[in-house]
Amino acid sequence: MKVGTDAVLLGGWVNVSGAKRILDIGTGCGIIALMIAQRANEPTTIDAIESEEADATQATKNVLNSPWANRVKVFHQPLQEFKNTESYDLIVSNPPYFTNSQLPPSSHRAKARHTHSLNYQELLKYSVGMLTKKGRLAVVLPVEEGNQFVFLAKDHGLFCVRQLAFYSRKEKPQERWLFEFSAEEKSVTQEMLVLHGEGESWSEEYKRLTKEFYLKL
Repeated sequence: MKVGTDAVLLGGWVNVSGAKRILDIGTGCGIIALMIAQRANEPTTIDAIESEEADATQATKNVLNSPWANRVKVFHQPLQEFKNTESYDLIVSNPPYFTNSQLPPSSHRAKARHTHSLNYQELLKYSVGMLTKKGRLAVVLPVEEGNQFVFLAKDHGLFCVRQLAFYSRKEKPQERWLFEFSAEEKSVTQEMLVLHGEGESWSEEYKRLTKEFYLKL
């Protein structure tokens, strides 16, 4: 799986403070887990699970070739079969999101992008079961799917406490939601980010969020 803007956004935006045990669900090439490992200041361990063998293999290689191999452990198994021995302070996921659209010809891409391999109900159910009492769940989703996810999360006892509306350009419709959920209901911190400033250049806000991860910045 290639590195996409969704993963970079979530890896750079999610609040990692105070999180000593973190789980990345559907890690793909491992980008989010590695970004979090780079950002974490205190002793932090990150479990990254991936159901696709080729992606899990690639993620493992990327972790071993990084400075954070002692922090990140990759597991080749689906969430439904993952057995954790301790709870997590933070769970992150860039989950499958196509629900009704036609499946792409590649079964690999189909599993990564469509919810038939991991639906939102399952993601929420297993996340709730693995979070600590004050733990948080963070996801990135398209707008319509994100709006649905907020309602489903409430049914599982999770409330949105932080959200970011992402736009590729100011004049275009919103493209993504980034959410953080907690079992503690409180006022929502609302943020907005636009990817492009003038022309094809990145906005200063996006550069500030991601400057630690791009060599060209």
